[in-house]
Amino acid sequence: MLTFLALALVALLLTYLLYHWLIVVTEGVFFGRRFVVWLYDLTAPRYEGIKQYQLEDEEILLIEPLLGELEGVSAPLLVDVATGTGRVPFFLGQDGRFFKQKQGRIIAIEPAERMVRIAQTQLGSFTPEERREVLLVQQYAERLPLPTAVADAVTCLEALEFFADPDQAVRELVRILRPGGVLFLTRRHGREAYLFLHRYRSHDALSRRLTALGMTDINEIAWEMDYNLLIARKAHTR
Repeated sequence: MLTFLALALVALLLTYLLYHWLIVVTEGVFFGRRFVVWLYDLTAPRYEGIKQYQLEDEEILLIEPLLGELEGVSAPLLVDVATGTGRVPFFLGQDGRFFKQKQGRIIAIEPAERMVRIAQTQLGSFTPEERREVLLVQQYAERLPLPTAVADAVTCLEALEFFADPDQAVRELVRILRPGGVLFLTRRHGREAYLFLHRYRSHDALSRRLTALGMTDINEIAWEMDYNLLIARKAHTR
């Protein structure tokens, strides 16, 4: 009887650890793209409560660095890839300077339909003028529906490891950047990052990949508990 209970407890523990790895930490990525999108659609109504983003934090983590990198660029086009519920456009709208002072425009791309719908609701607080400057598009990162060299800035936050093909996604992020454009790209770090197996990218590996694609001035900074942020510029062609 004790042996049976011990085996049952071991089986329960292994089941929990497997669930934690495949569903909680890696968010279904090893089950394929459709499963990931389905999982995000399922959790979309609770996503904001889970993340608990706050304007004062986003000012430090995102807005000030982004506006600093876009200094001197008038009417910039920002492409936010894997926008989720519209984190980047929403907080840029809350801050106001990107739209009011810089006359910026945003294309926000997200594959999960329910996440896009919530993003649309979030942007309902924008003025009509600001709302016209934000386009929400349902699409995958590996095939961005944009011409080459069109964006002044590209953001891709907390998403790289969850893409079906991270290398192809990075190639697309760089492709749509104009020469001189800036890329904000996070990568997972810490012990749980290694649970992503072949999707995990070290600083050196990701920097080499970006350099090979024509990015320069690559800097990585501590950003959030599980993520570091890489900021890089696309080299000017000669």
